[in-house]
Amino acid sequence: MTQNNQKPQTTQEKREQDYKKHVEQVTPKYSLPIQMVKAFVTGGIICLLGQCIMNYATNQMGLDKETAASWCSMLLVLASVLLTGFNLYPKLVEWGGGGALVPITGFANSVASAAIEYQKEGQVFGIGCKIFTIAGPVILFGIVTSWGLGVIYWIGKLLGMV
Repeated sequence: MTQNNQKPQTTQEKREQDYKKHVEQVTPKYSLPIQMVKAFVTGGIICLLGQCIMNYATNQMGLDKETAASWCSMLLVLASVLLTGFNLYPKLVEWGGGGALVPITGFANSVASAAIEYQKEGQVFGIGCKIFTIAGPVILFGIVTSWGLGVIYWIGKLLGMV
């Protein structure tokens, strides 16, 4: 008779405990406040870079605000795609989290990374089919939402509410 009145562990229970220990060891431990500060800093630097491009384009190059904004978007997307191609943007995302994923650069990263990942499958079945795997839902819901808001605005105009 055992002194502590415990049943011996079954093999299944032992495996489950070992698995839980393993998961605890390999799961990264994050501090939410630190991650929030990193996301804020990363997003802020991306936005600061965009603002510098806008200021340079309007003040130094003499472009109007719409043209400067177009140049800003193009240059930020280009920088994101190049950093993704050189495998640097994923490291930025790992450090900055949502601060690197939310701006337009994160969207460009999602499109470029899918294209890079599937390029070995060919132009049509690889890049062509998989390029919008991540970005596709964003585009779809953006279009549907803008259409719905447009209908609401149109109805508001008809009713004299807007």
